[in-house]
Amino acid sequence: MPSRVPAIAFIGGGPRTAGVLERLAANRPSLFDGPLHVHVIEPHQPGSGRIWRYDQSPGLLLNSTAADVTMFTDGSVVCDGPAVDGPGLSTWAAGVLDGSIRDVPVLEPHVLEQLRALTPASFPTRQLQSKYLEWFFRRAVSALGTDVTVTVHRDTATAVSPASASSGTHRGHDDGTHRIRLATGAEVVADVVVYALGHTDSLPDDESAGLSDFAARHGGFHAPPSYTTDVDYSAIGAGQDVIVSGMGLAFVDLLVLLFEGRGGRFEEGPDGELAYLPSGAEPRVWAGSRRGVPYHSKISSTLLGEPAARPRYFTASAIESLLGSHAELDFRAHLWPLIAKDAGYAYYRELFTGHPFRVRGTWASFEARFDALDWYSPGREDLVAASVPDPASWLDLERLDHPLSGCAFSDHGAVQRSVSAYIQRDLDLRTSPEHSETLALFTALLFVYMDLGRLVPQERLNARSQQAIHGWWHGFFSFVDSGPPAHRLREMLALQRAGFLKFLGPGMWVRADESAGRFVAGSFQSPVVVGAAAYIVARLPSASVERSANPALTDLHDAGRGTEQRLLTSEGTHSTGKLLVSGNHEVLSPVGTPQKGLFAVGPWTSGWGAGAFARPNTNAAPFRENDALARRVLSTIAAGAASRVPATQLGDATTKGLI
Repeated sequence: MPSRVPAIAFIGGGPRTAGVLERLAANRPSLFDGPLHVHVIEPHQPGSGRIWRYDQSPGLLLNSTAADVTMFTDGSVVCDGPAVDGPGLSTWAAGVLDGSIRDVPVLEPHVLEQLRALTPASFPTRQLQSKYLEWFFRRAVSALGTDVTVTVHRDTATAVSPASASSGTHRGHDDGTHRIRLATGAEVVADVVVYALGHTDSLPDDESAGLSDFAARHGGFHAPPSYTTDVDYSAIGAGQDVIVSGMGLAFVDLLVLLFEGRGGRFEEGPDGELAYLPSGAEPRVWAGSRRGVPYHSKISSTLLGEPAARPRYFTASAIESLLGSHAELDFRAHLWPLIAKDAGYAYYRELFTGHPFRVRGTWASFEARFDALDWYSPGREDLVAASVPDPASWLDLERLDHPLSGCAFSDHGAVQRSVSAYIQRDLDLRTSPEHSETLALFTALLFVYMDLGRLVPQERLNARSQQAIHGWWHGFFSFVDSGPPAHRLREMLALQRAGFLKFLGPGMWVRADESAGRFVAGSFQSPVVVGAAAYIVARLPSASVERSANPALTDLHDAGRGTEQRLLTSEGTHSTGKLLVSGNHEVLSPVGTPQKGLFAVGPWTSGWGAGAFARPNTNAAPFRENDALARRVLSTIAAGAASRVPATQLGDATTKGLI
């Protein structure tokens, strides 16, 4: 029997694929040491992919510092494969400058300038990040060894089908391989296909399509949920009013493009206050959202008290106990009280050990009493009231989530003053060493966010809880922990003072006024109503396999091989829009059958949705996922290779680790 080299095809070649390739290299010696073909199908530069590509505005930044970005599965990662240490973004940049890292193409002068200015505490540009990701991809490919060929197809996958279904010669014989059709007409055959598409677009839903049609009929402008850097805003003229819904990270990027991107600049005065110097090309932005305030800024302070520690209450033993007592877990009833208590523990520990003048009593006494109390209990509230004299220093997570809840604004000025004061207070709390308890809270939530998928089996959650985790919990964590650099909030305040940014407040609503031919917006908590010809939804597209704009996902759904995750709740069946996958990242059919040789990973799947890169030395979820997926893929390849070996060669196959 002639030997055939098995093949793996990755649909998508961004940082997630690069991370899995690195794990394939690390795990191959123990799982499959034979020759291998790898195909990476990616229309953009492999490693960075579409979202992190170099070709975007140099003003767009990561919302993580250089010291908090790595692609390496370091020794902190709890996984079956071996750890591989390597430079994070900050160390890599230093290595490029001193020549110790050589496999880097010639960089443009402005990128070299960014490298020279970079410190571990800097927020790098996405352009600089793209160079790190592309270097890591090349490194991962090289680590695979000489008996692995890697072919990059700068193309788009449009469909995947069983190879036997399209082969006249072997029709009716299923050898387990898949044929991937590309947009250029080429084809790739692989034993295993990994859908690693990163963030994908969705076709507009009926509401968005209706708003775009309204704008087109009335000569206006409408941008539905999109990736900010991919939208052409040139139709928005200087001085034009623009309604913007959403005040998260997409909103921050939008402000960069509409103001600095049009020639404006910020200048710091003698008093330290930032001023905006316009170019004359700026529009006027009216912004609001459900909360009515932007994401919290990143934190520049350091802990003054005891070092950060892993969760004390949201632990493996606590989850095991819950699983032993309940057939299904409920996020609000079982998990959130533990998460909230861990957040409170970290917050108050920093107050006691780092700022003892702001509390009464000792940490040891507070800790002993706190341990015995539920977070949602009068006893815990009484303990805090007796121990922390200033109510402004009490941790109120519900207030944190809805900071302007219950506020009734009398006029436009009241909204501006309230939102501006909130932003300034956030900056004071997160950039001042006097308020390092905010960093303790940040760290506690981050630890839980990374541990949730590791500790809680998704199949043991009731449907309502799966909705809550992928919806409210992810949104709350992002609001508190995944905000922009502090200087972006200072820029918002400068734009507001200059009259180019107006706040609409919380509970924002928008409608199309057919009689006026304009969009109209306001807030349920304010009498202010504004009209504009332009309306931008500053949010990423929600996941939707059924409405995916990616042809490979559309094909997977239409062919009946993949389906959206659906949850049965008391209100009926709810679709999350995400591709249904197993705990092993196998693509599942509408009836839950694993699709042989098809895997999927990323934010648009029903898995926990960890990012592609993370902080070093944190046992980060994406690296655990990458390792598990790589090992599963290699095991699948090894099993397939063993099944093709004639009986007379089984002994030899065993010595090679094929079976």
